[in-house]
Amino acid sequence: MGEFVTKTATTGDAEAIARIYNEGIEDGLATFETEARSGADMARWLEAGFPLVVVEDGGAVVAWASAPPYRPARAAYAGVADFSVYVARDARGRGAGRLAVEALVAECESRGYWKLVSRIFPENVASLALCRSLGFREVGVYRRHAKLRGEWKDTVIVELLIGEARA
Repeated sequence: MGEFVTKTATTGDAEAIARIYNEGIEDGLATFETEARSGADMARWLEAGFPLVVVEDGGAVVAWASAPPYRPARAAYAGVADFSVYVARDARGRGAGRLAVEALVAECESRGYWKLVSRIFPENVASLALCRSLGFREVGVYRRHAKLRGEWKDTVIVELLIGEARA
């Protein structure tokens, strides 16, 4: 284990981002997605140009966070992003997720964003605790938001005001 370093993701990180995302898909605690992603899939995300940061430990990517547009078809929401954070199984509980979200917030602020939002499964206590510790507000709960592996799942809605909206 080295020292964590954060950076803007590059296409060279796509395979590691996919590997970590696929762990999240397998675990069933962080996403409604059920299909594994390839490095090429994640490279397309990177090419889309929205904020995506990684955390490295000894040069290896161990976490990432992204902020794709919330509602890209509506100009009024241009400063709102729908964030996610994923941490490799073997790096969880060591602060990599916190660093990823902090770096993502800084990147989003530098681009003029004013709000980050997300939906988190109530069972994902680590993500909820992380968001609370970083000042995210729990807005409410979407009941039976969608099915995952045949079962209805609720999601906790969180938001963080950043940049000029924070004032």
